[in-house]
Amino acid sequence: MSELGLNTISFGGHAASSAQFKTLYSEGMSLVEETAAYLDGQGRAASKVLPRMASVLYAAESMRLTTRLMQMASWLLLQRAVNNGEMSRDQVLAEKNKVRLDGFNVDRTAPGWSDLPEAFRDLVERSLRLQNRVALLDREIYRPAEAPIVPDNQNSVKAQLTLLQTAFGNS
Repeated sequence: MSELGLNTISFGGHAASSAQFKTLYSEGMSLVEETAAYLDGQGRAASKVLPRMASVLYAAESMRLTTRLMQMASWLLLQRAVNNGEMSRDQVLAEKNKVRLDGFNVDRTAPGWSDLPEAFRDLVERSLRLQNRVALLDREIYRPAEAPIVPDNQNSVKAQLTLLQTAFGNS
């Protein structure tokens, strides 16, 4: 029986507990706070003077923005709990099924998009970039292990040599 995969390094698992994660966590939580302050202050005032179409779009996009950020914050908090030993990986897997890291894209061609405040559009763009980074890290950490299939009667070196011979036509 082959013992493939026992000595492989999980880059996703390492990244989840590294300085990279700490930076991502800090950036995510800062963006949540910045967005909340904007929506409660400057954004509220700006939204009152928007044309009708942009006003409707602003309301819809601000809900999407808030939802996107809350989903990412939930994921970041779950991952931090794993890193700190407060939750097991299995507990996080059960909870993370409730978190959505996709499906919150933006239609930049929607009527009224260009009328939205620049600061608001910037928050939306930054949240989308952060969402992509979090989703990528999530896939790296939690994707199922993919072990190559090697027949029991063939060692991995011989399997690779066979594949090379097949590819180059040498029998």
